[in-house]
Amino acid sequence: MANAAAPPSPIPSGRPFVGLSPSLIGFGGAPLGDLYGHLDEVTAQDTVRAAFSAGINLVDTSPLYGHGLSEHRIGAALRSVPRERVIISTKVGRWMQAGAPKRDGSGYAGGLPHPAVIDYSYDGAMRSFEQSLLRLGTDHIDILLIHDVDVWTHGDRMEQRFTEAMDGAYRALEKLRSSGAVKAIGVGVNEAEMCARFARAGDFDVMMLAGRYSLLEQGALPEFLPLALEKKIAVMLAGVFNSGILATGAKPGAFYNYKLAPPEVLARVARIEAVCASHGVALPQAAPACSCR
Repeated sequence: MANAAAPPSPIPSGRPFVGLSPSLIGFGGAPLGDLYGHLDEVTAQDTVRAAFSAGINLVDTSPLYGHGLSEHRIGAALRSVPRERVIISTKVGRWMQAGAPKRDGSGYAGGLPHPAVIDYSYDGAMRSFEQSLLRLGTDHIDILLIHDVDVWTHGDRMEQRFTEAMDGAYRALEKLRSSGAVKAIGVGVNEAEMCARFARAGDFDVMMLAGRYSLLEQGALPEFLPLALEKKIAVMLAGVFNSGILATGAKPGAFYNYKLAPPEVLARVARIEAVCASHGVALPQAAPACSCR
């Protein structure tokens, strides 16, 4: 008789903060918004449920991801799950304009057919939050982040967006936290420097940093991570595969920072792969392990 397959190892717990006990590994919802390619509804729902069944209780999404599609799909997939068993993270900084034609250039292959309006004002953050509640089918959000206030997203308008966010969205998040509608507030960006700047400017519980602390990049190490430790700010590391290249390896068509990887990055990843191979470790295993240490 063949031996039964061993059950998957449970996902270990991360470090608790503000009463939340997240799994060490979370589920990132951008692909559920049809990032890079269309995802059928059955696969989307099954993927979320499989992650939850594996022990992942932290689910991150954003109104930006498919212009609300990711939130819709996550809300539908988790409808049968007791609300207290899942930690939902979403973001403000954009709200969806119903009835207007969707603009091209979002980076999403599909998604819902209305445009995202960039808005870091107090009212804009509240509107974004209320829309997210409806799409997710919940009456509260566990983690609410100010999204994409960085040079990567806004270029030379970043300073204006930072001021808008601290004068507006930050006040909205503080009010939602004090009312109990949100448990933890923070920022989700692509640059460690902006995490450090926000950490000094406000009273935040958590920061999400995408792609800046991985096997390939350690830009968060000199300033931001020590500051987060000093101020007791929890850190959520997103993009630990740097948009895919640390999962696929250095092959043609690999993505890095949401674009095709340039030759110099392919060469660096090839060297990292060789080191991993010399220790009998696969690159897709090493990448998240590095970021979780």
